[in-house]
Amino acid sequence: MAKNLAQAFLERKNMASRDPKVAMAKRCAKEGVIAGAKAAAIASVATAIPTLASVRMLPWAKAHLNHTAQALIISTVAGAAYFIVADKTVLATARRNSFNQNPNTEAYELN
Repeated sequence: MAKNLAQAFLERKNMASRDPKVAMAKRCAKEGVIAGAKAAAIASVATAIPTLASVRMLPWAKAHLNHTAQALIISTVAGAAYFIVADKTVLATARRNSFNQNPNTEAYELN
């Protein structure tokens, strides 16, 4: 059983390296992850500074925003930034790659 699973994994890996569409999809996904991580890091810092400053300076925020609420605000913005930017990057990369490929003209030829 383990030998069959190992062989199936190796066959799938070899198939992915041969198929340019699979390689292109993996590259698009990787670019999306990197861009999303960068956006999440920037959004975390951009949200953390005003959140922490407001808790120290504003009486309402000091009374109502405990540490959990502050962390929730920052992580929600970071997560949203990650998913939005990653999705837009993957779609833009896929669109760019689909326009760069030449259509299959043999399928449209009439005999």
